[in-house]
Amino acid sequence: MPNLVKTLRVVADPNRLRILLLLRTEELSVAELQEILTMGQSTISTHLSQLRQAGLVEDRRTGKSSLYSLQGEAAVPGGILHDLLARAQHEIPASVLDQAAMRRVVKKRQDKMRLFFDSVAGRLGKDYVPGKSWKSLAEALLCLMPPMVIADLGAGEGALSLLLAQRAKKVIAVDTSANMIEVAREQAQRNGIANVEYRLGDMEELPIDAASVDLVFFSQSLHHALHPERALSEAHRILVPGGRILILDLVKHRFEEARELYADEWLGFSESEIESMLDRTGFRNLQISVVHKEPDTPQFQTLLAVADKAAQ
Repeated sequence: MPNLVKTLRVVADPNRLRILLLLRTEELSVAELQEILTMGQSTISTHLSQLRQAGLVEDRRTGKSSLYSLQGEAAVPGGILHDLLARAQHEIPASVLDQAAMRRVVKKRQDKMRLFFDSVAGRLGKDYVPGKSWKSLAEALLCLMPPMVIADLGAGEGALSLLLAQRAKKVIAVDTSANMIEVAREQAQRNGIANVEYRLGDMEELPIDAASVDLVFFSQSLHHALHPERALSEAHRILVPGGRILILDLVKHRFEEARELYADEWLGFSESEIESMLDRTGFRNLQISVVHKEPDTPQFQTLLAVADKAAQ
C-alpha cells in the first residue's frame, strides 16, 4: 500500500503526468522535454528524478545526453497504470499540443541524421565508416545462401572455403599445392570448422564424383589453369543437374609481370572468352559483368560470371 500511495501521489501531478504521456510514445531527452513543455531544465530534471524514484521511468546514456522512457507497470500494456495513462491522455487538454510538439522535436532529430548523410553523399564509401567492411557484408550475404555442397577449385590457403563453410553442408576445397592444402587444413582446425574437405588435385582432373556438387566456385584461380576450358568442363561434370558455376577472375590485361610475380598462366580473360568457353562446355543462363576496378596501376579489373548446368 505505501508503494501504491507513493506512485499515485507522483502521478497525480499534472506536469509529471504530461511527461509520462509523452514518454509513452517516444524516448526523449531533458532538452527535448524542455522544448515540448516549455519548462526550465531544473524543473524537468526534478520531475524526472521523482518519476525515476517511483520506478516509472528509466534513462539510457546516448552521447552527451540521456534519453528517458517508461519502465515498470507504466510501460506494460494491460497494466493498471498503463491503462490509466491511456485514459488520462483524453482528459488533459495540453496533451494534444504536447503530442504535436513532440512530433516536431522527433522530426528535428531525424532531420539532423538526414543532414549528416546529405553532407557525406558521394564520399561515404571512400571514408571510414565504423562497422562497415566487405567481410561483414559477405557474412550477411552468406545468410541468404541455402545450405549446399560447394567445390572451391584452386582454393589456395582456404580463406574462401572457411567463409563458405559457415552456411554450406560441405565444402570440397581442391588445390594442386600440398603445402597450401596443409596450411588450409591447419586453419580449419584452429577455427573448429569440420565441414571442409581438402583434396589434392588439379582443376582439369578433379578428384570429385560426377553430379555431386551444387555450386562450383573459381575465385581468381581459372587463370592458373593450363587449359581453362578443360577446368570448366570438369566443373560441369561434377555439378548436379541445375547446379551453378560462379567465376571471379581478372579481365584480360597486359601486365606481363604477373606471370612471374603470381605464376599466372593467362593474363585474365575477356568477357567474350569466358562466355564462349562456358557455352561450349554446356553451361546456360550466363550472366557476366565487370564488378571491380583497382585504382592503382596496373588497374586490374575483376569480372564475375555466373551460369547454370541444365536441369536435365
